[in-house]
Amino acid sequence: MISARSLCVIVLLTLFFHFGSTVNNTRNEEFRFIYYDYSKGIDSGMRVRAWGPFRYYVAVKLCIEQITRDDANWCGFGLMVRQYVDIENHWERKELDEFYANMRNSNCYISQLNHLFRYEPFIREGKSKEGRMPQLNDVTPSKNVNAFAYDVVQVVAGSLAFICVFLIIAVITLGVLNCRKPRQKPSDHRSRPSDNYKRHTGRSGNKVGGLSADSSDEKKMAGEQPCYTLIHIPNDYEAPSEQELKYLFEHGDTRLKTDALKKLIMMLMNGDQIGPTLMMYVIRFCLPSHDHAMKKLMLLFWEVVPKTSADGQLLREMILVCDAYRKDLQHANEYVRGSTLRFLCKLKEPELLEPLMPPIRACLEHKHHYVRRNAVLAIYTIYQNFEFLIPDAPELVSNFLETEQDASCKRNAFMMLLHVDQARALDYLSGCIEQVTSFCDILQLIIVELIYKVCISNRSECARFIRCVYKLLKSQSAAVRYEAASTLVTLTSAPSAVKAAASVYIELIVKESDNNVKLIVLDKLIDLKESVQNERVLQELVMDILRVLSATDHEVRKKALSLALELVSSRNVNEMVMVLRKEMGKSRDGAEGADQYRQLLVRTLHRATMKFSDVAEQIIPVLIEFLSDSSESAALDVLDFLREAVHRLPGLRSVIIDQLHEVFPSICNANVFGRTTWLLGEFADTPERMVKLFSLIKTAVGPLPLVDAELREREGDEPVVDESAQASTDKANKPIVTADGTYATQSAVVSDTKAAQGDRPLLRNFFIEGDFFLAASLSTTLSKVLLRYSAAHAGYQEPVNRFSGEVLFLLSSMIHFGKSGLCKSQITEDDIDRISTAISLIADKWPEATGIFVTECRDSLDQMLTAKGDSTKSEDAFSKSRKANIVEADKTIAFTQLSTLMEGLTGTNLFDLSLSQALGTSQKSQKFDFASSKLAKVVQLAGLSDPVYAEAYVNVNQYDIVLDVLIVNQTGGTLQNVSLELSTIGDLKLVDKPSPITLAPNDFANIKATVKVASTENAVIFSTIAYDVHGPTSDRNCVYLQDIHVDIMDYIVPGSCSDYEFCQMWPEFEWENKVIVNTPITDLREYLDHISKKTNMKLLTADAALDGDCGIMAANFCAHSIFGEDSLANVSIEKSVFGDTDSPIVGHIRIRAKSQGMALALGDKINAAQKERSYVSAQMAVKR
Repeated sequence: MISARSLCVIVLLTLFFHFGSTVNNTRNEEFRFIYYDYSKGIDSGMRVRAWGPFRYYVAVKLCIEQITRDDANWCGFGLMVRQYVDIENHWERKELDEFYANMRNSNCYISQLNHLFRYEPFIREGKSKEGRMPQLNDVTPSKNVNAFAYDVVQVVAGSLAFICVFLIIAVITLGVLNCRKPRQKPSDHRSRPSDNYKRHTGRSGNKVGGLSADSSDEKKMAGEQPCYTLIHIPNDYEAPSEQELKYLFEHGDTRLKTDALKKLIMMLMNGDQIGPTLMMYVIRFCLPSHDHAMKKLMLLFWEVVPKTSADGQLLREMILVCDAYRKDLQHANEYVRGSTLRFLCKLKEPELLEPLMPPIRACLEHKHHYVRRNAVLAIYTIYQNFEFLIPDAPELVSNFLETEQDASCKRNAFMMLLHVDQARALDYLSGCIEQVTSFCDILQLIIVELIYKVCISNRSECARFIRCVYKLLKSQSAAVRYEAASTLVTLTSAPSAVKAAASVYIELIVKESDNNVKLIVLDKLIDLKESVQNERVLQELVMDILRVLSATDHEVRKKALSLALELVSSRNVNEMVMVLRKEMGKSRDGAEGADQYRQLLVRTLHRATMKFSDVAEQIIPVLIEFLSDSSESAALDVLDFLREAVHRLPGLRSVIIDQLHEVFPSICNANVFGRTTWLLGEFADTPERMVKLFSLIKTAVGPLPLVDAELREREGDEPVVDESAQASTDKANKPIVTADGTYATQSAVVSDTKAAQGDRPLLRNFFIEGDFFLAASLSTTLSKVLLRYSAAHAGYQEPVNRFSGEVLFLLSSMIHFGKSGLCKSQITEDDIDRISTAISLIADKWPEATGIFVTECRDSLDQMLTAKGDSTKSEDAFSKSRKANIVEADKTIAFTQLSTLMEGLTGTNLFDLSLSQALGTSQKSQKFDFASSKLAKVVQLAGLSDPVYAEAYVNVNQYDIVLDVLIVNQTGGTLQNVSLELSTIGDLKLVDKPSPITLAPNDFANIKATVKVASTENAVIFSTIAYDVHGPTSDRNCVYLQDIHVDIMDYIVPGSCSDYEFCQMWPEFEWENKVIVNTPITDLREYLDHISKKTNMKLLTADAALDGDCGIMAANFCAHSIFGEDSLANVSIEKSVFGDTDSPIVGHIRIRAKSQGMALALGDKINAAQKERSYVSAQMAVKR
């Protein structure tokens, strides 16, 4: 039944032909016959033009005759008339049968006729000679295309009698048609590749395969497609079937279609396949949608869906998609155009891009900058990948850049010229170099990159553009100033340039709020300091660097103080000390991190004093005040500083000792009290200072004996106040002023009792808390002081005996108090032995004690400080040796003026270097060149008798592990769908899924897989190889491979910490692993070195402490991981038989870490190292 629309067209054509024949006798219509020679490929289309008053069937006959004369093995032809109206008329049955007979005789199948004709049986059965789907004209009929017909029947002119009747209907129909949207002209050539493409690629046009209704093509699609990425899918998630997706696409609303398309995209990204008909459903029901969310999803869909068949040919369904791209590029909405242009940047099929080049060019002239900006990016990407599609792209973009006003568009255009035609970019920059400061920041960044690349490759251009870089140092954008400063110090080493760049760096650190930015720029300053010439320039900016201390981040402050300390000189050390003294005052405000900052300041002042002793007098009074501070860490650092200052600066010794006497009563920490007492006892060189120290200790202890005094206080009786404490007691008994200003009387007995109950002496309070190690330390200090006092009063026994009696009374009272049960914990046997030894030494007057306590202790202190100083000096010497430009005498001199004639003298492109470092593709230095040890990282996964042999090279790249697996087919048959399946245990994540491959007999291939590492712990990678055997059985086989254990040593680096930090972190780390020592090594020091080498842990114990051979050794180790985890180890070992050098080593190693995984991993590594050494020793014994 003919529709009303077709009836209107018939009327119009009837009137047209009848009117033309009456006016011109014969109407000359132009016909174009298009036929394709299948034997020569689909591009061999021949166009034949003919003129005359033909009926359509006669035209088809002429086309067939032309094909017959050419003797072409043709498979299809097309016909188009230059009349832009819809033609849907039927041929007569006789003519139709004759046409199909001709088709059968030629063994040709004409598709896409079912919308015009109703001859279904032939359409289902037709095939070409080769048994394949023939390739037809690429133009798909649609409602806005005039006429695409292979078999079209021309409307026979009606009788003049019916013209009057049809005239009335035609008038009405014309009114309806005029109200409709005008139709666009068809373009049958847009989807066909050009001759230019054939010349550059050597491919034969649009001959595509893939998704078709043929069963053989479906088998080709049965192979698994490569997976580009992995998306986490919950275990309870059920993927929809193909039938469900088809139903949703065909009958669902926009929301259901959107959800179904999202699921389909996830399936594709996970490597799933889609059937040949499902893509057509997406094209039919989703592609025509005008919903913007749907359009975005369609772009994602076309990005991930495979666009080629198994043989690499473009799917012919993509021709329909190409037409949709073209419509979106001409869409009225600028964001639809822009998003389509961004999508085209990701296409790698030139067959799809070539017909879209005219609309892409037209987008450069669009009124909206979003379209123009993305059009430039599309042209840039297409030119890089397929230059033949748009060979005039540089000229086109250059002209666009001259007239463009939008900043983002200019940036993209300039970026393209930078990478594809630097000469044009330089010409543009030369013309507007005076206006560079007025450009926006994104364009200024590209200009800086251009100047860097040009100058690094051609040093003669530096003078031309160096002024421009200086101007960009004053840009409003922080990113531009950073890049300009980095470029400036790379291009020139002039002091003025270095100073200007350093000033910019410091300004960025001070003003930027992001701590990551501060750290990055600080690293740039530190790198700038590595040069000796630059260091002299930076010394003038020390005070500016100290402005960075206004930051609140501890790492930023730490790096800034370290940098300032290395740059400080005698000219500005006084100013630096004044700034740090102000910062010390600010650190008392109790803010978060104040204790760490105060400790950092103390260490900095310590090193500054040792470096410039002239400023010690300014620093010491400020630091001594921190001994009474509640922060133990800062106070202990102050004592370490004072200990070294008193020992190395004799001129300040008396001043420091006197100030310590003044601050001693205000100390409230046990560790600080003990160390201060030792320091005062070690350097009490006069009898007056010795008596003063003992008086301070008695005051801190309180009345003696301690047990009786404590019992009286607890019973509420009046305590006995000794003479030494009488002065402080009198001061405490001051009149009390009431609220009205009058004095209130108070009983002395009640006041003293309450004071004793509420304010117990400090040292007795420590004893009650059970800290009797402090009592043992006091006994040693008092013994040392008494020995010096006896030496000072060699001829006077009375004062010596009186002093000795008081010391013995105090020591015995401490032992009695520790055993009395009045304390929270009783005194230990070790502490009793230490105190008893001191009592015996004083009572027996051992003559050799003076030499041990006075002389040898001082020598030990000197050795310890010397060892620490040597380690510090060695670190400083190492850093200075890195700065020194040591050149061999016979090294070739490289003249930069001749660099264009020599290779490798143009410098390193830092942009490319940073990118390669981020990607892990940069070349490593010789120190880290593992070319000779790659075999040690090869893991054999399968046996030599397995049908498939496999081995893997484990390459660790920062946070990634790349497995390069070699797979060898050891069978005589072809293995299909060979896939490597991976699974992990531990904190590992698979990044990608290796795609399956096919192996010929005795063939081999490499498969790479990437695993992401998130923490330092033992992890295992399990793997299997599955494959299909080619043949009638097509069995699926599987080979289970050896487990791959991740070596944590690739993620552990030696760490460093002070003794106090070690002691502080040890109780904080809750995970401990105890490893029993079992090794054939008989030398204690050799065993420590072996453990340090195998675990990458740094030996913290000084060499001086490890010297000698006493059969017992204890040492500490420290290590850090790249994930921010710390680990500590304490080794306690001894010889099983004392004095026997060949006896085995016994003991244990205690490992502590924040995480359980790291503690267990280090323990396993130590056990493996011990077993390895045992195996080596056994092999050597067998050889002997």
